[in-house]
Amino acid sequence: MAYSGSMTYPVPASIDDTLKLLHSGGYIAGRPLATVLFLALKLGRPLFLEGEAGVGKTEIAKVLAALLGRRLLRLQCYEGLDTASAVYEWNYAAQMIEIRLAETEGVQDRRALGTDIFSERFMIKRPILQALEPDIAGPPVLLIDEIDRADEPFEAYLLEVLSDYQVSVPEIGTVRAVHPPIVVLTSNRTREIHDALKRRCLYHWIDYPDAARELEILHAKAPGANARLSAEVVRFVQELRKRDLFKSPGVAESIDWANALSALDKITLDPQTINDTLGVLLKYQDDIARIQGGEAEKILEQIRTEKVAAK
Repeated sequence: MAYSGSMTYPVPASIDDTLKLLHSGGYIAGRPLATVLFLALKLGRPLFLEGEAGVGKTEIAKVLAALLGRRLLRLQCYEGLDTASAVYEWNYAAQMIEIRLAETEGVQDRRALGTDIFSERFMIKRPILQALEPDIAGPPVLLIDEIDRADEPFEAYLLEVLSDYQVSVPEIGTVRAVHPPIVVLTSNRTREIHDALKRRCLYHWIDYPDAARELEILHAKAPGANARLSAEVVRFVQELRKRDLFKSPGVAESIDWANALSALDKITLDPQTINDTLGVLLKYQDDIARIQGGEAEKILEQIRTEKVAAK
């Protein structure tokens, strides 16, 4: 069942309820992931999800926000990310206008003017600060996506946010959340994250799913593909992940490939179609060149031989 922003559920009261919640949103999860997610919600702790790109880390936050009826605040990390983009910045243009108006009106009290222009009405709030504010729908979901792409100084800045759910703003003081947001951090492990940050979170590694779970995911996310095609896509992708590739295809690529093949009205795999659509599945030319042609045919023959043997 696909999730919808109009649907709302209470915070799950058990691990089984967490599994049902995720499944109702079309997210096919195993019990270990459901357990750590339940504990994160129950204990009010940030959840740190690590794993290869395309295994469904970001989707967790999206499903949670949609099904719990909470606002999703997404902070996409990148090199050079700073507090002005992640937490807050001052509206300098509006402040300058206010100063000019004060000068025109002959305002003499500079201290009062300074207090006024550094008040909340001149503050541009970014995702982290927004996440600390009260929300009538309940604490929002704060997604700090791909934290491994940010610089270490920003990672250090997050320590206060994740331990006390507060940020320090020099001009106005400390802003603290009355009710902590639901925080999900993701990492593709392009670099190691400092232990100090990990200690503040509950940790879970999301691996590639086994064949049975990946097939279940395709049934949920690529319903246009028939049963035979979905099964062949899963077996082909599972075999690809055993090859020495620069970047193995994730679950997201499996879904994209199944949908692409369905759009081409394919009901089964064939060598020509595989060669023509490998760019949907693999994102590096060296990987495509390694699989195209004979290797693709070899994998296809292997999975069909295994299917016959299984019968």
